[in-house]
Amino acid sequence: MKTNKFLFTLLFLVLNAIAFAQNQSAKVAGVVLDETNKPVEGVTVSYQTKSSVTDANGFYEITVPANQKIVLVFTHTSLKKITVTLYLSPNENREFHVMMNDNAEQLGEVVVTGNKRRVQGISAIEPETIRRNPSAMPGIESVLKALPSVNANSDLSSGYNVRGGNYDENLVYVNEIEVYRPFLVRSGQQEGLSFTNTDMVQNVDFSAGGFQAKYGDKMSSVLDITYRKPKKFGLTAEGSFLGGSLTAEGISKNKKWTALTGVRYRDNSLFVNSQETQTNYRPTFMDVQTNVTFSPNERWQFSFLGNASQNKYNYQPLTRQTNFGTIDEPIALLIFYEGQEKDRYQTLFGAFKTTFTQNENNNYRLITSVYHTQEQEYFDIYAAYFLGEVDTNIGSETLGEVTYNRGVGTQLNHARNDLDALFVNAEIKGTHQINNKKHQIDWGFKYTRENIRDRIVEWEVIDSAGFHINPPVVDIPNDQPYNPYIGPLVPYQNVRATNFIDINRWSGFAQWSTKTNLGSSEFWVTAGARFHNWMVSGDGISNAKSQTVFSPRAQFALKPDWKRDMVFRFSAGFYHQPPLYRELRDADGAVNPNVKAQQSIHFVLSNDYNFLMNNRKFKLVTEAYYKTMTDVNTYTLENVRIRYRANNDAEAYAYGLDMRLNGEFVPGTESWLSFGYMKTEENQNGRGFIARPTDQRLKFGILFQDYMPNLPNMKLYLNLVYNTGLPGGSPSYADAYTYQSRLRDYRRADVGFSYVLTEKNNERPNSHWLKKFEDLSIGFEIFNLFNNQNAITNTWVRDVYTKNQYGIPNYMTTRVFNVKLTAKL
Repeated sequence: MKTNKFLFTLLFLVLNAIAFAQNQSAKVAGVVLDETNKPVEGVTVSYQTKSSVTDANGFYEITVPANQKIVLVFTHTSLKKITVTLYLSPNENREFHVMMNDNAEQLGEVVVTGNKRRVQGISAIEPETIRRNPSAMPGIESVLKALPSVNANSDLSSGYNVRGGNYDENLVYVNEIEVYRPFLVRSGQQEGLSFTNTDMVQNVDFSAGGFQAKYGDKMSSVLDITYRKPKKFGLTAEGSFLGGSLTAEGISKNKKWTALTGVRYRDNSLFVNSQETQTNYRPTFMDVQTNVTFSPNERWQFSFLGNASQNKYNYQPLTRQTNFGTIDEPIALLIFYEGQEKDRYQTLFGAFKTTFTQNENNNYRLITSVYHTQEQEYFDIYAAYFLGEVDTNIGSETLGEVTYNRGVGTQLNHARNDLDALFVNAEIKGTHQINNKKHQIDWGFKYTRENIRDRIVEWEVIDSAGFHINPPVVDIPNDQPYNPYIGPLVPYQNVRATNFIDINRWSGFAQWSTKTNLGSSEFWVTAGARFHNWMVSGDGISNAKSQTVFSPRAQFALKPDWKRDMVFRFSAGFYHQPPLYRELRDADGAVNPNVKAQQSIHFVLSNDYNFLMNNRKFKLVTEAYYKTMTDVNTYTLENVRIRYRANNDAEAYAYGLDMRLNGEFVPGTESWLSFGYMKTEENQNGRGFIARPTDQRLKFGILFQDYMPNLPNMKLYLNLVYNTGLPGGSPSYADAYTYQSRLRDYRRADVGFSYVLTEKNNERPNSHWLKKFEDLSIGFEIFNLFNNQNAITNTWVRDVYTKNQYGIPNYMTTRVFNVKLTAKL
């Protein structure tokens, strides 16, 4: 492995300055791809007498004169030549990527003005990195969780929180179409598959805050995903102990039609069986997704994106033993279960998009979509628990067992919850380049109708040492066992409600972008604003009011005329989050139609630093941010279940620092190191600031790729995350201000090994059987490599003798092994 080189590189970055290009020259670097988005080796990139040749990863780099037009020529023995004209400023290190094919020749003039994503402060993630990343919950979200600003408290969830927000505060788009998450999911192991199919992805852009007005109305982040358009027939398949997937793609002979379809199946039994609770459980998740495009001519394009998914969660717990406490006083919680849980989540999604390109300066898009989810949550689970001291005497026949009970009790949980939600969207957008493309205008207008039918019937009964426990809100004297209790027997928790709700929303945006010069420096400005109007109606709602919010935003970027390739950015703006149905419903199931939009003001200051070391590209991104929040809708977080108070009774803030260094620590691979510090607190009804449920202070993340020099077919992928502990929550009906304990620190390492059978396919004869495959790999993965016990929430149990309540950690998955096979034709 190249561990020593990696450590030396990291030390070198910290202690030494970087050498840069001469004053009157510039560098062009990039990747050359073919029609299938595979890197092309052996492409000659030339300017006059200078030349460079792409390596096995399609990468090239060439030094050229600055302040003048230069003509770069890309030539290959089997692909058509490409000629482009560039104009670069002194000391620039610019990216210019090229796609070559065998039936077209490109000729044009390009003025390289900087990477658009870089100017906008967007993190771009390579799809191949996502596909190779080892994670208990594979997909785009697993890579996001390695970024400094992104956190998650569940190994089996695709949900994530960003800079102090929660799971409901993140926007997700696929091909400019907003996608949604299920409503009733309580735990990560119920989620199954995320919406995005990794094998269908072309581009992934992520912004952790301070994003533009063209994106929607959420307070934390934007994940913008683009699916690819096939260039030829292809087939990708993957199978493992955790399920499998099959993706097919093709294009018509006249190249007007393309189709991309993926089928996925997931089985989380390996992970569930590794947890402390012994169960009879085999969860199954399946979805089918397709993206079809039709381009009758150069001006028009029509596309359809469809998804059908079904998650079945049948759960029958048997026993559980959790040891906690201290070495001197070990305590164990032993639980015996009866009953079962049957959950079902069925989702249908369809979207049509029409794109009309009037000319190279004017573009219009019409988008319509329908999202329908039917969710069912049924369970009756009886739990008898023993809370006692553990025998620690070595040699004892009862070593590790509970020998003295401090508390004995029972608990019965019941639910019959059904939800049916239908979302309909219609949106029109436009993009206009004016004044010789020096200015860009974007605008959009959207209508959304949300129809929700929700029935909630859930209750919990607690009995401790034979005495029924009423909730604290029932004010009836109870001094058992000295006197008999003669009051009513009521459930400790009891939620019953039926809500038929309609929400009509109108929203829109307009923004302006331009690039200019400040002296010899480049300067970008983007300014815009959004509006959002909504009104809640439905059975039993008579006092609803129409509400409107207005959100101005601006982003500025400056690239000084320095030897160092740096970009400075500053973003500020208002970010409102009009409530969805879950935010309107309080802990008792009642809907408050007049819940206000939560408001956040973002301030983000960042620096983007590109440099070369050992002729390899590196980037260091540093961001400092501050968010102040008003009309905060406070909530409790149990696993991934969010329960809002629906009363806008708090104010909050979040601030922090994010740093990310990525580059080729090992030649030909991309890895990154990330560090984040974040603090977020809220003040409920003026009682003072306390930690929010997502107050995760420190984070370190490593996403590392390597290969064996003597065995280049063997690849290594490492995903390492360390987070300080989250707040541990509080028991039902308890005052959050009296429960400010934290869970233990989160430490997790996932590692994957992949043996690529097609590594040197270009050297094999055409008759070789491996020539049929673009990729054929055998992988071995170890999840939670060091077998760390990471806690997600607390289970609160009473000690009948001392009247204390113990927070017993709910631990996540232990070490799990997986084998997979990947093939692509």
